[in-house]
Amino acid sequence: MKKYDKLIFVSGSDTSTSPMAEAILQSKYLLEDILIDSKGLVVLFPEPINPKAEAILAGNGLSMKNHTSEPLIWEDFDERTLILTMDHAQKEKILLDYEGVKNLYVLTEYISEAEEVKDPYGGDLADYGRCFEQLKELINKLVIVLNEEELLA
Repeated sequence: MKKYDKLIFVSGSDTSTSPMAEAILQSKYLLEDILIDSKGLVVLFPEPINPKAEAILAGNGLSMKNHTSEPLIWEDFDERTLILTMDHAQKEKILLDYEGVKNLYVLTEYISEAEEVKDPYGGDLADYGRCFEQLKELINKLVIVLNEEELLA
């Protein structure tokens, strides 16, 4: 039996790091089907993916051009959903805003890595490229962890 039905990547605005993470994981092979999504902590109105993030994704054969930012809401939290933030500050904000949350981790914490994802907001295309490469490396490790969990379940 699979451990999670859904995985949500969470970032500040859901316009760059979390949709890039979503696109990367969707391109990977998981032993069990899992719904992959991204949400933001501060989404005042729906926005498309950051053009620099989309350009980097497109350059790597991926796309989130139809992505629209969505806020993280209470209904997103349940026993069968894994929620991964990009950094510890985002995790702490969720813990303050939503009491009793389960299955909440920083992406790097979940895969036992130290360095948090660096948000490229305000940076140039090269900054978004470095963020993509970091996410790709972290998500490759995430795939291994998720698949191992399925084998052990």
